[in-house]
Amino acid sequence: MTEYTVEFVGSGERLTVSDKETILNRCIEEGIAQEFSCRVGMCLACSAKIVEGSVTQPAARGLTEAEKSEYALTCMARPESDLKLDRGKYPPSIDDEQTTEERAGETAAADD
Repeated sequence: MTEYTVEFVGSGERLTVSDKETILNRCIEEGIAQEFSCRVGMCLACSAKIVEGSVTQPAARGLTEAEKSEYALTCMARPESDLKLDRGKYPPSIDDEQTTEERAGETAAADD
């Protein structure tokens, strides 16, 4: 088991996370407020931009393959190196989803 330092930029919070545990679980154990909802890699509530380092997160179904190298879903992500994460940063695909939903709402309203 290897342990890595995870630092959250802007807050100065740091914790040690093993490569066998998720970042979110460690945050909960340490009392660090990390937003989450589904805990299964779908909702993107726990998303963080990877500023430095890398993670493994094969079950992060809410991210595209390209986004997996730039964003961590802390409920799924396990560190592969020391990390710097910027919490509350969401991948572009979440904006695409919202835009699609907004368009659907606008189309429905126009049909009325």
